[in-house]
Amino acid sequence: MQATAHIGVTGLGVMGRSLARNFARHGYTVAVHNRTVFRTRALVEEFGHEGTFVPAPTAEEFVAALERPRRLMIMVQAGAATDAVIEEFAPLLEPGDMIIDGGNAHFGDTRRREAALRERGIHFVGTGISGGEEGALNGPSIMVGGSAEAYAVLGPMLEDISAKVDGEPCCAHIGSDGAGHFVKMVHNGIEYADMQLLAEAYDLLRQVADYTPGEIADVFRAWNRGRLDSYLVGISTEVLDHTDAHTGGPFVDVVADVAGQKGTGRWTVQTALDLGAPVTAIAQATFARAASGQRALRAAYHGMPGGVTVPLSRTEAARFVSRVENALYASKVIAYDQGLTMIQSAATEYGWDIDLASVARIWRAGCIIRAAFLDRVRAAYAADPELSSLLLEKDFAGEIADAQVPWRETIASATRRGIPVPAFAAALAAYDTLRAGRLPTALVQGQRDYFGAHTYERADRPGTFHTHWAQNGRPETRDDNGHAS
Repeated sequence: MQATAHIGVTGLGVMGRSLARNFARHGYTVAVHNRTVFRTRALVEEFGHEGTFVPAPTAEEFVAALERPRRLMIMVQAGAATDAVIEEFAPLLEPGDMIIDGGNAHFGDTRRREAALRERGIHFVGTGISGGEEGALNGPSIMVGGSAEAYAVLGPMLEDISAKVDGEPCCAHIGSDGAGHFVKMVHNGIEYADMQLLAEAYDLLRQVADYTPGEIADVFRAWNRGRLDSYLVGISTEVLDHTDAHTGGPFVDVVADVAGQKGTGRWTVQTALDLGAPVTAIAQATFARAASGQRALRAAYHGMPGGVTVPLSRTEAARFVSRVENALYASKVIAYDQGLTMIQSAATEYGWDIDLASVARIWRAGCIIRAAFLDRVRAAYAADPELSSLLLEKDFAGEIADAQVPWRETIASATRRGIPVPAFAAALAAYDTLRAGRLPTALVQGQRDYFGAHTYERADRPGTFHTHWAQNGRPETRDDNGHAS
């Protein structure tokens, strides 16, 4: 087979097929391969008019169709399936060729694979791709890991097929080895928080303000014309406006209130614990999904006493809408800030040079968390690449200051009525924790030293100390040199 294809895609499920079509639509010759030949034939038969495809029934023919350096994108299930495909194709490649993993792989697996293939002279490019089927076809947000040398060859093609904002591609080289997949993982964690916050806002407007789903859709529609303008607010409007064809009632009333997950939110929380990164809003959003599936526990708790419902007048309800908007926006800023600071922590831990301005830039379109305010996030990090928190930027700090009363009143209203708002509450608690001049963890350190002799630091002088907690008599404190103090 003649080597004519600029890039190859193996794994022609929904995402793989859409990406292959996207490349072809942009003028690239695309070799296509699938474990079952039927999918390869179906793609060419249905979409062959969109560009030039080279169907390859075998791995050998697929690799032979690729121009050097070969660019081979694998779009299969994360985990063992990805390893199996790598083992199938790597022996057929030569030094300088590259394997691009566009799936939702765990960044730790990507680091392992990149190191192993680097020893064989093959570039492994872990690439986070966000936007779902529509984004993959029409322009996703693309977070590319791996070597700078690989990006120099591959990057222009990925930038070409990515989403654009004012002509700028939503694609960037994030950093070495697993950096691209790490940033995609955090993107998905933020997505969990964003979705949960919107669900909590909906629940508050329905239970406290007594708005119908259609009225809440109108509220969301108005919000989407302001600072909350985002893809997720937009689709939430559509979902709330939708009428179930079978019952004629609101769609949200017939959907089971159990949310699934594919693992990236859980990975974010697990990794945050390893890094000591307090992504509490993301964690509570992830736990909220887990709790929704605990049918037996929910049945056991159902009917137990809760808060008191206080009806609002329509005028009071309208004022409540404004308070919820403030609470939603402030909580959203906290959730994004938690994700971005987690990326900073990972960059330090794993030796990645990550430009957060570029991360915010490529999240402005194509991806699920795309939002208008991300342009301001980009500008904040562009102005100060060492910015340790969005809340240190004056405009964001001002908005958080302005939101204080409505943010707190919204959560208080929910608490009084027994309405769960775990993500709202976690965001506010995180804010209050980090702004506090002194935290009660001083007592925790005393407890740890008492039962485990774990030692502690003092606020008034340097060093490490341990108190000999006498069961009877006066405790004695000694410093790290054993001297009494």
